[in-house]
Amino acid sequence: MNLLEPIVAWHQDIARIRRDIHAHPELSFEEFRTSDVVANQLLEWGIEVNRGLGGTGVVGIIRGNIDSPRTVGLRADMDALPMQEANTFEHASQNAGKMHACGHDGHTAMLLAAARYLAQHRDFPGTVYVIFQPAEEGGGGAKRMIDDGLFRRFPMDAVFGMHNWPGLKVGQFGVTAGPIMASSNEFVITIQGKGTHAGMPHLGIDPVMTAVQLAQSLQTIITRNRNPLDAAVLSITQIHTGSADNVVPNVAIMRGTVRTFTHETLDLIERRMHDIARHTCEALDCTVEFEFHRNYPPTINHANETAFCVEVMRSIVGEENVHDRVQPTMGAEDFAFMLQELPGCYVWIGNGDGTHRDVGHGAGPCMLHNGSYDFNDDLLPLGGTYWVELARRWLARPD
Repeated sequence: MNLLEPIVAWHQDIARIRRDIHAHPELSFEEFRTSDVVANQLLEWGIEVNRGLGGTGVVGIIRGNIDSPRTVGLRADMDALPMQEANTFEHASQNAGKMHACGHDGHTAMLLAAARYLAQHRDFPGTVYVIFQPAEEGGGGAKRMIDDGLFRRFPMDAVFGMHNWPGLKVGQFGVTAGPIMASSNEFVITIQGKGTHAGMPHLGIDPVMTAVQLAQSLQTIITRNRNPLDAAVLSITQIHTGSADNVVPNVAIMRGTVRTFTHETLDLIERRMHDIARHTCEALDCTVEFEFHRNYPPTINHANETAFCVEVMRSIVGEENVHDRVQPTMGAEDFAFMLQELPGCYVWIGNGDGTHRDVGHGAGPCMLHNGSYDFNDDLLPLGGTYWVELARRWLARPD
């Protein structure tokens, strides 16, 4: 493994920063302490700092000593999740109901390691922008930063992202050209019936049975309307209705999520859901309100930038440790908004199987969004090296 020696030497320093952030998790758009930590470290290393994009976002500017108009953006996310940590080791969350269960503390630390190196070794052309983004976990912080002028104020030729991936071995990377993560969308269907005594259902209009029939019918979109070669998920995750065993309620509410890799498939599913909900409820004498919210688009890697990243990864860990055709996931990522604006690539770095966790970890698996998760600090030198090599090679590539 070809790691940069200064970053290896800083391992414990960067790990302390990572664990400090882990112990003080902050939710979307509340990353005040975290952004202070990031900004103060960048300033300490002589890096120009800009704050406020997306509320708590931080952008560092690192200019090389070789004059060039070329620029590149490297992005890490900073926010935590609203969940209770099961771990009890020393750096476990000190904020009840908040936890870095997705590794954003590690993402921030890896990019800080790279920023420190680049600030001390400015032997590259052009400019590197290090982007520390708030509110990836459902808040759309990437879009907020873009709307606040991220790419207008800091013009970039391309932008790159990275996420740790449990189950992928430490020392390995995963990536694929095209879709790597799905779009994230939510729906709410409110079915209005007419309540009555459960022993006299003929006197009312039953929204419960309407919801049951609608739930079954909606799955025909996936099995009969969607092209079987286009991956998609339609999951009804909540049905809320009723308050007593002998009462037919007035209302039933259905909620859930839709995930796709293409906008065309998403358009189809939304249109058919609306039509099926309306016609099913009309057939059973109910009225319906249908809401569909598009949250994150699919994360689609650009082919040329993906090939470039693969070569960088291979130069660090060897060809055998780079999986360049990984199976995409139906999870979602708001880095998708950045890839809609600029060419770039989003990669996975292996977080291992959880055996790295200290005494005091929870009993559950070390998976994302799990109360027993912890980022693997062994990744810090590798992730930092990847960022540095990616930036330097991108800026020095031939015309």
